[in-house]
Formats: sequence, structure tokens, C-alpha cells
Amino acid sequence: QVQLVESGGGLVQAGGSLRLSCVASGNTFSRYSMGWFRQRPGKEREFVAAITWNPDNTYYADSVKGRFTVSRDNAKNTVYLRMASLKPEDTAIYSCAASRLYFAGKFQNDYDYWGQGTQVTVSS
Repeated sequence: QVQLVESGGGLVQAGGSLRLSCVASGNTFSRYSMGWFRQRPGKEREFVAAITWNPDNTYYADSVKGRFTVSRDNAKNTVYLRMASLKPEDTAIYSCAASRLYFAGKFQNDYDYWGQGTQVTVSS
């Protein structure tokens, strides 16, 4: 069982930056690929970014490519999402997820564990 706890959300002006963190319980974090998803108001949850066991392999939704960066620190059981050049349409609840697959990517059903999420609000 893996528990995931996100933090770092908040209110930011358009053009600003935030860094989200997701801390995982347990001692096998390095064997989980990790993903970030978001649910915007009135929308279904959507993929944002993913990272494999290997921190060098990352994958992004087109809507955030070039603005968001996913990374991980296996020694700290933590995955990060650095968000820059934020737009009002980035307003959402952001959740992290863990998968036993080497690379789960954008498919939500491939993830085994989910965090509760953290709210990000971008004002115009």
C-alpha cells in the first residue's frame, strides 16, 4: 500500500509559478512511475505529466509542455511538478498518482494509488 500526499498548491497570479510536491509512504518509491493529473472546474480529470522510474524519462500533455516540469527525488520519496507561466485555465485540483508499471503515462487506469489533491488557483 502506498499513500500519497500532495502539497504546494495555492493562489497565484497569471504568469506566476508554483511547485507542487507529492510525498509517498513506503520504501519502494523508486519502483513506481509517477503521474500528475488535474481536474478543472466542470471538467473530467486529465493527464498533466508523468515520470518513469528513471528520472530522465518524462512525458507531458501538450497543454503544459514547455511550462511544467516533472521531477523526482527517490531519496526523499517525492515527486515534484514545477509549474511556470501559469494561466487561469490551469486552475484545477492537482493530484499525483503512482503506478507499478515502468511507465504508466496518460492512462489513468494504469495507476494504482492516488493522492487527495491540492488546489491551484490562477487569477487573471
